[in-house]
Amino acid sequence: MKKIVVAGATGYLGKYIVKELQFRGYDFSAIGRNVIRLLDMGLAASQITKAEVTQPESLEGTMQGADVVISTVGITRQKDGLTYMDVDYQANMNLLHEAKVAGVKQFIYVSAINGDKMRHLKIMEAKEQFVDALKIWGFDYTVIRPNGFFSDMKDFLEMAKRGRVYLFGNGEYKLNPIDGADLAQVVVDSIGNDQREIEVGGPDILTQNEIGQLALQAWKRPVKISHIPDWVRKVLIRSLRVLTSSKAYGPYEFFLTMMAQDNVAPRYGVHRLESFFEREVDQLR
Repeated sequence: MKKIVVAGATGYLGKYIVKELQFRGYDFSAIGRNVIRLLDMGLAASQITKAEVTQPESLEGTMQGADVVISTVGITRQKDGLTYMDVDYQANMNLLHEAKVAGVKQFIYVSAINGDKMRHLKIMEAKEQFVDALKIWGFDYTVIRPNGFFSDMKDFLEMAKRGRVYLFGNGEYKLNPIDGADLAQVVVDSIGNDQREIEVGGPDILTQNEIGQLALQAWKRPVKISHIPDWVRKVLIRSLRVLTSSKAYGPYEFFLTMMAQDNVAPRYGVHRLESFFEREVDQLR
């Protein structure tokens, strides 16, 4: 059986990947700086490698005997003074270098849908520079390109809690966000797979209006959706770029860009956004 190393195991998707590997009985280890969180996830001490992916010297020897590396390493909002290039690019390059030294056969990296078409965004610039490097380093590789996560849809719930959802344009752009558990199955299924790039989304293709309706219904609120002219979104992006640093505007730039286009990927999975919203509301009440 192949031995797997997971980097980014304590993140949203990483936790689901660990659960899926545990369920299937894979021989795997996880790299992380927070050993307590990894132990709380049910990993044995022997499965945990304490390291900081932004510090290459801490990774030395961490992949000996491994066949596959799965990386979900990346940041949505900068922290600890780190930038997208520090984490989404350089930290993954550190992993890639160590994997090369250890003779790893396959590197699986989770990027984002349409990332190769949005290199002008700070977060995508970093991710896609790493994808470029991955393609030329001589590995078998797989780049997973998921649609938005269910967790990303919590912004709709936050608006709905206050009784109204605000959308740019007419709200008819479509997307099919995916649950972490479903995406983890796709990631683990790609082990040993010769498919180089995999786009994947959830089972339901919804307009932004429909997502807003589901969020309001989860709170048992009347359906009240306001549509803001798209020029306001464009002005916001330009203003943020001028008035703030990339550390501040990066996540907003990404979100505002994604809200102005269709993001539809091949459908997969069984988890429904409506059920996710209902569970989230039950926990918040």
